[in-house]
Amino acid sequence: MAELSPETELSIMTAVGADGVPVMSVGGELDSSNADTLGEAVAAVIANRPERLVFDLADLRFMDSAGIAVLIGAAGEVELVELRSLSAIIRRVVEATGLTTIFKVES
Repeated sequence: MAELSPETELSIMTAVGADGVPVMSVGGELDSSNADTLGEAVAAVIANRPERLVFDLADLRFMDSAGIAVLIGAAGEVELVELRSLSAIIRRVVEATGLTTIFKVES
């Protein structure tokens, strides 16, 4: 039987776009072992009360319900949350869970 790692690989980088909108690039695997880390990073960004928040998910390979919960939480605090650069698997998760009605989804 395979052993589960206590925390999977997750990378988070935060920048501000030329338009002044915060962009959070999330990569690796986002699951219950590390979703709190993303939640804390999101809380730091939304403390500045942006009207928009962009998540660039180009390097995200996996996301479970804990990761989805963090994104939904952000949508509850920010007027517009945009998801960019979704891989095919992450796009399937977002579409299958009906999150395209909550987030603006860009290619």
